[in-house]
Amino acid sequence: MDAAFTAEQDEIRRTLRELMAKRAGPDEVKAAARTPAGHDEELWRTLAARLGLPGLALDEEHGGVGCTATELALACEETGRVLLPSPLLATAALALPLIRRLGTEEQRAALLPRIAQGELTAALAVPGSALATALGLAGANQGDWAGGGRAGGVQARCDEEGWRLYGQAEQVLDGHSADLLLVAAHTGGFARSRALLFLVRADSAGVVRVRQTTLDETRPQARVELRDAEAELLGPDDAGTVAEALAATGNAAAAVLAAEAVGAADRALERTVEYAKQREQFGRAIGSFQAVKHRLADVYVAVQAARSAAYYAAWAAAREDGIGVSPARAESRAWGRVGGLALAQALDALRTAAGEAIQLHGGIGFTWEHEAHLYFKRAASDELLFGPVHRLRAHAADHAGLFLAEAEEVAV
Repeated sequence: MDAAFTAEQDEIRRTLRELMAKRAGPDEVKAAARTPAGHDEELWRTLAARLGLPGLALDEEHGGVGCTATELALACEETGRVLLPSPLLATAALALPLIRRLGTEEQRAALLPRIAQGELTAALAVPGSALATALGLAGANQGDWAGGGRAGGVQARCDEEGWRLYGQAEQVLDGHSADLLLVAAHTGGFARSRALLFLVRADSAGVVRVRQTTLDETRPQARVELRDAEAELLGPDDAGTVAEALAATGNAAAAVLAAEAVGAADRALERTVEYAKQREQFGRAIGSFQAVKHRLADVYVAVQAARSAAYYAAWAAAREDGIGVSPARAESRAWGRVGGLALAQALDALRTAAGEAIQLHGGIGFTWEHEAHLYFKRAASDELLFGPVHRLRAHAADHAGLFLAEAEEVAV
């Protein structure tokens, strides 16, 4: 692994940091999150058309930039610093990779170039609160999370007119504004029970979307109700292929999320250090007190460790499924699924950095006017969506056979 960034990667970070400084200050972020779209649509068009962020990790053949998950992670680290509300995560890290992995040639040709150019946004709709399980981050994605033949979830049936979906998904990232929905649904009853993915146009008859009140207003979510909605099967009718694609997408998305959390933690620490240098108590800056120095040093170590883990996870995801690299390499898959561990460490670091920011800012840190609470809410919200942290670590240990190996040693 070469830990040095290329000139192109440095340019991505520099350009985005400058743009975020101009267009995504705390007041602009709060205002954008409270719009009907949940984000600054003009800024999104700039990010998509001028910088090509939605297609950053997409091959040039389908209209993308031709980079990998590493570059997307670096871009999200910069947007994470300001907690930018945008469809980038839902579209580029979750939906687009699934279409690329599972879609037919016709589906790829019709959808990927439009997504890469920012003309089309997409969201992954998973029933209940099982997004982390569906992505293979917090449990084995066996398909029962899609409904399992029982009441609830989303059910799919096929008739002479095609596929129809019925049910609802309650926590769909950017589901209220996405143009295209990728819906995980159960079909086949008990005889041929399987979970598949379907494409649903958001403006189709039978689709009802309601924006939810969320803990983190910069991460908008929606309840999507499907009432006999027309759908198109994404890729093959093969539950195993779908599960593998979801797990690979989850690993890369976790690396991107980890980098985003690291960016947020780094910015929270940066703001706290600035405040500690200015705020005075007993005639001296509070940053000069040894106890404060120790607390900030602990946060710094946590953030740097999380950054290293996030970069390694992004590099491993790019190796596993990067441009020009075969995802069928068995040795790649053996060591490549580390996104969940990196995400766990990054969420821990963000929670610690945000908590210390609130504490060390004193009374102002507890107010709604200050942005410190937004960073804490981002940490808590992402852990609810993609964790919790202990489950991310436990599933990674199970996947690696850690406890199985220990059990065999004890048995011997």
